[in-house]
This record gives sequence, C-alpha cells and structure tokens, in this order.
Amino acid sequence: MESRPLRVDGAFAFTPPVYRDDRGFILAPFQETPFVGEVGYPLFPVVQTCFSKSRRGVVRGVHYTATPPGMAKYVYCAYGTIQDVVVDLRVGSPTYGAWDSVVLDQDSFQAVYLPVGVGHAFVSLADDSVMHYMLSAGYSTDTELAISPLDLDLPLVIDANPVLSERDAAAPAFAAAERAGLLPHYDVCQEIEAKWRG
Repeated sequence: MESRPLRVDGAFAFTPPVYRDDRGFILAPFQETPFVGEVGYPLFPVVQTCFSKSRRGVVRGVHYTATPPGMAKYVYCAYGTIQDVVVDLRVGSPTYGAWDSVVLDQDSFQAVYLPVGVGHAFVSLADDSVMHYMLSAGYSTDTELAISPLDLDLPLVIDANPVLSERDAAAPAFAAAERAGLLPHYDVCQEIEAKWRG
C-alpha cells in the first residue's frame, strides 16, 4: 500500500494495490501495517461505519465534531468519483487553516485518514457515488458541526447549482466559527489521539 502525508498535519492518503482478473477485482482499502507506519498507532477504535450515496453535484461538509468528544475518520469511495477535501480546523495546529484535496474513485480506491478535529468535505463528481466511513465515535446531532464549504476558497469542482443540505447551506463561515469559539483546539485533539497510542 502506498501512502503520503497531506498538507494538513496528521492527515494521510493511502492507495491500496488492486488485484484484477477476469472475475473482477479485490483490494484492502485499510491495512494496519502501513497505517501504523505513517500515523504511529493502530487505527482508532471503530465505533461506527456508514455509507453515503450522492448524485453528481452534491457537496457535503465542511463537517467536524465538537472536541471533546472529537472524531477521527478513515474514508474511501467504493463507487463513483469524489473530490475529497480535508481542512485543518484545529486552533493552535501547525497547519491551522490549511487544506488538501484528493480524488477518491472506484479505480484507485484511495483512502484518506482525518485525525480528530480536522474538517471534512467532498463533492460528488459522478452520479451514485458511494463513500464509506470508519469513525471513532458515533454520529450525534448534538456534537456534529459544520462550516460553509463555499467560504474557504477551497478548490471544489462545483457545478453551477451545487446541492447542499439545509444545514450546510446555513453553516457559518470559518472566521465566524473561530470567533464564536466553535473550533476544536489542537492540544485537546492530540490528547484524545494519545489514548489510542496506548
């Protein structure tokens, strides 16, 4: 499995080998040994897995979880094509405010690891794109937050009329969330991840 660090501290992209023959293919989108080699600890305790299906033009995010409790994610596109974006929302992080973008699709099956406190957004570039998520915490409407995906000048490949949820369309700008004290703090995020290192 190939791996590379992203421009957001602690975030990585992983590309598994895909074994193809006349029957189809098989791959392992998560592999512990290369993950530990990059991140420094085994994958967080997986509390929840989920899928999303999105038509072309759907924009989801920028989503993050109040910290504490915080949430880390490991995501990949099982079908279709996604432009995935990670944004460092952790106040005090060495890469605070930085972002990076990765194309996730059904050909490379590239995956992205998002540490605690890092924001996540994506645009579906094809109909019926399916994203798979492994999460370190269960989803809760009480702790799930968002900032506007249209605020940060992210390199999102957005159609003329992006499809956003009501929550994402009404999400505050990055600066407004910062002023309101809604963003996670880097040191708190690091403390949560330290527990996974044992």
